[in-house]
Amino acid sequence: MGLDFTAIDFETANGFRGSPCAVGLSKVRGGVVVEEASWLMRPPENHDAFDHHNVRIHGIRPEQVAGLPRFGELFPEIGAFIGGDVLAAHNAAFDLGVIRSGLEVSGLPGPAYDYVCTVMLSRRCYSLVSNSLPYAAEEAGVPLVNHHDAAEDARACAGILIDIAARNGAASIAELYLSLGLAVSRQPAFDPRRDPLSKATVAALEALAGGNAAAPSRRPFAAGWPEEGPNPVPNAAASPDHPLFGQTVVFTGELAIPRPEAKVRSAELGARPESRVTARTTVLVVGDGFVAADLRSGRLTGKARRVLELHDRGQQIEVLSEGEFLQMVGGHVAAVPA
Repeated sequence: MGLDFTAIDFETANGFRGSPCAVGLSKVRGGVVVEEASWLMRPPENHDAFDHHNVRIHGIRPEQVAGLPRFGELFPEIGAFIGGDVLAAHNAAFDLGVIRSGLEVSGLPGPAYDYVCTVMLSRRCYSLVSNSLPYAAEEAGVPLVNHHDAAEDARACAGILIDIAARNGAASIAELYLSLGLAVSRQPAFDPRRDPLSKATVAALEALAGGNAAAPSRRPFAAGWPEEGPNPVPNAAASPDHPLFGQTVVFTGELAIPRPEAKVRSAELGARPESRVTARTTVLVVGDGFVAADLRSGRLTGKARRVLELHDRGQQIEVLSEGEFLQMVGGHVAAVPA
């Protein structure tokens, strides 16, 4: 087998994963992109409200998808394009979660997919202070021009995986993962009429039943130091496939969710939350509206500057925006740089 896979990227209408409004796909054969596809779509019924934070990120407005087929109606075409390929996505937990939740709230079954995450591969094979898609794509030699265009993001994801395979002398995904001592992840087939619903879908349906279909709004700004709260013990039973598993995470700046809640969410996924940056720290999550581009502009907290110093000294440590973190933990995505 050659280096064959399909890269995928979704954009969502709001903070619920099951609200896709756009998808981009890049099919790779023998390490070369041979075919691409993209669709705009209406999100599933009752989950199609557009949050202004999401619109600000990807620029897709409700009037652009009005009258278009909904995700559930389009999925047969999307699934046919993917076929039996391994899926690649930058933060695959999010994009595979979009498929699952989008189909669950549409009342439709979903096929099993083997998948790989280029965020995790970027961490393993590059040495970047941010593994967000623009930084990783630049390192791979496929710089993004229009980030958050689903087709361009999928193409960039494909380029990252092709580059990482080349750097490791791997002629296939199986060979790459064997060389790195990793196992390809798998999302099993499911049928919402029979199987338990995913956590994200349950939360969205509970919010809908409570008359609050919209994503929760940001907390009002409060002066002073945010409450740190205790540092929960990592969940040893969490999936090692998750990009936060095994990481030591520190939070800085004002977050949209309480910092103690952020710590609990990260610990549930196998991360070890701590309260200050040390030699153990591997991930710093930055609030205050930070995006990865701020690393170049210098709009940083003291903890973030400390991370840059440690990274320059060779410590394997990276910076995440709060939007990236919330994508990973399945929370409200108020800002979603991938």
